[in-house]
Amino acid sequence: MKNRFSLIVNIAIISLYLIFLAGAFVRMTGSGMGCPDWPKCFGYYIPPTSEDAITWKPNTVYHKGLIIIKDEALFVAEKDIKTANEFNPKNWNAYTKHDYAVFNKFHTWTEYINRLVSVLAGFVFLFLIYASTKFWRENKSITLLSFGAFFLMLFEAWLGKTVVDTNLTPTIITIHMVVGLIIIGLLLRLKFIISEKRNFYKFDSLFNKLLIISVIFSVIQVAMGTQVRQFIDEQVKLYGFENKNYSLMNPSFKFYFHRSFTIAIVLVNFSMFYLNQTRKLGYKLMNWIVFLIFLESITGILMYYAEIPIGTQAVHLLSGALLFGLQFYLWQQSRKVG
Repeated sequence: MKNRFSLIVNIAIISLYLIFLAGAFVRMTGSGMGCPDWPKCFGYYIPPTSEDAITWKPNTVYHKGLIIIKDEALFVAEKDIKTANEFNPKNWNAYTKHDYAVFNKFHTWTEYINRLVSVLAGFVFLFLIYASTKFWRENKSITLLSFGAFFLMLFEAWLGKTVVDTNLTPTIITIHMVVGLIIIGLLLRLKFIISEKRNFYKFDSLFNKLLIISVIFSVIQVAMGTQVRQFIDEQVKLYGFENKNYSLMNPSFKFYFHRSFTIAIVLVNFSMFYLNQTRKLGYKLMNWIVFLIFLESITGILMYYAEIPIGTQAVHLLSGALLFGLQFYLWQQSRKVG
């Protein structure tokens, strides 16, 4: 298991970024409430494929815990029942966590796949903590980092439930995203410890300080981006998906901050790129960082001026998460003096 630990860490990192991608697709399509409950979906382990399956009907068997929509409200079966000709409220509990009672097959399955990706990642993290125990005597930090990442994944699962229960509260979504970045940081620290023990890099004080600033800026930008996206979602609900051109009508201060803050991010990272080139520091990751900043900027411009073309939001969010990961890993490389 020790020999395969590096592979497990890499798979864990990939699985986490797949969660980011699936989550971005959920936000892009407005599918966050595709399943009104958690961890099940309308009370099913495998969600329904038609509205008929969750619409109250007479002379029909419903199992305990299943959710139905009736009169634009959600009800939960309190026991196994067979309905009569008339709806009997004594057999049902009103779903009170939120009042979102809409079924959309596409949204439901989009959200379900997002959850499925998270569950599969959970199994990867179980393998990770098991394998990490083999390093306890040799390097306790490997075991502690692995368990820390695992427990934060459990916290993320709870946050995911809270996001649904609170009908997509913006603050919870932001915390959900930031905790995801922290897990990425823990996994990348693990990767660095086990894969670069003999590699040393040229240290440059100014470059290292700018890199720390760039990591902090990326976290701020991603967190602010989730707030901007929530504003857009509210606008879409207000004006309809077909009127996406209204999504950024009268934008809030958060949008202007998010857009203008990009300038600071570009300046810091291009200063790092300049130092890397002129002082011959040899950090190859710097080229990928510049590419991701370019990709983020282009997708941001397209979302604003081209009415959010399909796919741009997912690319924008994923590139932001990847940018943070590369910056964080590069920061570890830049701290190691040789």
